[in-house]
Amino acid sequence: MTSPVVHDPILLERARAGDHAAFDALLRRFAPCVHGVLLGHVPAADADDLMQDVFVAAWRALPDLKDDAAFCGWLLTIARNRARRFHARRRVHEPLPADVADASPAASAGASIDGDEILALLRTLPEAYREPLMLRLVERMSGAQIAAATGLTHGSVRVNLSRGMELLRERLRERGWP
Repeated sequence: MTSPVVHDPILLERARAGDHAAFDALLRRFAPCVHGVLLGHVPAADADDLMQDVFVAAWRALPDLKDDAAFCGWLLTIARNRARRFHARRRVHEPLPADVADASPAASAGASIDGDEILALLRTLPEAYREPLMLRLVERMSGAQIAAATGLTHGSVRVNLSRGMELLRERLRERGWP
């Protein structure tokens, strides 16, 4: 199980002073949150590289962080911005014609679904549902951990997880999965 994602003013102060070990400890603590948010925006194969980019950017900008209690939200904002930049640099591909897309083996009834297909479906959900679901399903964070990481109330996290799961189920049913 993932450790709680809480802000640690002592680690932050040491990291801000240039202590690499303190920053490494912060990264280990917040890596699941960053990874989950990135998976909500980019292909899994690119999430690890972008994580490194997020942490390098955070290291460089750490002296500019004004509110230590906002560290996790600040870090997740960097992750979202890196994901947007990633997409801005990618070439736009034309979607398959509907008759070709419907002929895919995964669209047949009773077909199995793999993790990449689930991630692709999760990425189609609104961000309010996508990120909590990624943190819950992929990073195995509890509702309380998600609330602490995202700044949402525990009640909002429960609602977003519930609504997001329902949307995900609908999208799975649309593709022929029971």
